Amino acid sequence: MTLDSSTNESILEAARIFVQEEASKHSDGHDWTHIQRVTALAVRLARHMGADPFVCELAALLHDVPDEKLNDSLEAGMAKLNTWLDNQPLLEPSTREVVVNIISTISYAGGQGAAVDSLEAQVVQDADRLDALGAIGIARTFAFSGARGREMYDPSLPPREQMTREEYRNGRSTTINHFYEKLFKLKDLMNTSYGKELAQRRHEYMVQFVEQFKQEWEGTDV
Repeated sequence: MTLDSSTNESILEAARIFVQEEASKHSDGHDWTHIQRVTALAVRLARHMGADPFVCELAALLHDVPDEKLNDSLEAGMAKLNTWLDNQPLLEPSTREVVVNIISTISYAGGQGAAVDSLEAQVVQDADRLDALGAIGIARTFAFSGARGREMYDPSLPPREQMTREEYRNGRSTTINHFYEKLFKLKDLMNTSYGKELAQRRHEYMVQFVEQFKQEWEGTDV
């Protein structure tokens, strides 16, 4: 992996410029501010857990580039990522391989994703999942649902228990159901001790929010 700090910073700055332009196309919770928060969390977790900060920062910056939600397909997204990586001559092949592996394995994918196999992947996955929790997680969930035309809540439509990756992406659900189908599960799926600590606090806030939401929806809070 690259040891020269000035080389590392040049690569990171190129990634920031590329990703900021890509993220400016999205207003569904996958914008540049999401990338900034995830990247800052990944660096913080990496230093706390003893992972490689450069690898974690680069993977965090690039993690949404191939996301199938934001591209015509996963294949198209990976092609976009690889095209950018092909134009980074300063990036060592071994580092590139690690970064691509991280990005390819951290998606939730309806709970069907495989376990990540490196400390760096665990760190980046935790950082991304932490930004799906708490107050920011609530805001991002409603932003994404609004952008996709998903209704907020329908008491007659229960949360789905088991889903394929395709059903998770495209099946009918509601914003509130998403908390049960994914967000409430994340605290128990965190990898690092520090990530678990942060996730617990954010999880508790979301639980209180959903309880209050349902009370107001049903008019039982008066």
